[in-house]
Amino acid sequence: MTPARLAAAALLSLCAPHPAAADEAPGDCSGVDFNVAYPVAIAKIIADERQVHFVKSTVDDASCPAAAAACQHPAYLVPGDLVLIGKTHGDFTCVSYESPAARKPQWTNGWIETASMTPIRLAPAPARADWLGSWLHAAGHITIGPARHGAVIVRGEAFYAAAQNVHTGVIHATAEPAHGRLEFADDGGAPFDKVSDDKGLCLVRMQRVEKLLVVEDNGKCGGVLVMFTGFYRRK
Repeated sequence: MTPARLAAAALLSLCAPHPAAADEAPGDCSGVDFNVAYPVAIAKIIADERQVHFVKSTVDDASCPAAAAACQHPAYLVPGDLVLIGKTHGDFTCVSYESPAARKPQWTNGWIETASMTPIRLAPAPARADWLGSWLHAAGHITIGPARHGAVIVRGEAFYAAAQNVHTGVIHATAEPAHGRLEFADDGGAPFDKVSDDKGLCLVRMQRVEKLLVVEDNGKCGGVLVMFTGFYRRK
């Protein structure tokens, strides 16, 4: 994001995508949920306009989200930006956007017109080599190395700078990529698809998108507000 975009986005931004609250109104967008059964979807902004503005939620204005000028938010995206996508409401989709230029996690959550983006189709079966390497993020890092029988070893650390101290989280697991994804619960010993999110286990899902490693977790992999969720770039 440019400084102007960062300033505008600060009105909506959070340190990471917030899971939608259970009592969230249909017209409100506070972020994208983690779902054990379904991987998060990714989309790319493709609109002809130079700027695609976020749209206010119902909590901001009872008449929003809508195409009216009064619902337009100062924060915006540009063609080529990648977003995590969640629920829809009329002509709008709830998205989470992470600024690649920020020195610490800088997320903007809000409504974007659905017609202004297109879903990213993932490779059905990335080669194991596509996962390997050191991956960097504003909140930490992940290293993926080879293991036996087609599996990989995942090690990572994430940080959240609180007012008085720094909260940390660590992942260390052995897992085998399958169906275009790399998924594991805690150390990889428990089957990811058989684990309920209410058991308190650290759940992590990874996908390869273009040159990025897209990571999502359930917020239980470290201290308060520590999350691995984000777009990681190979070192």
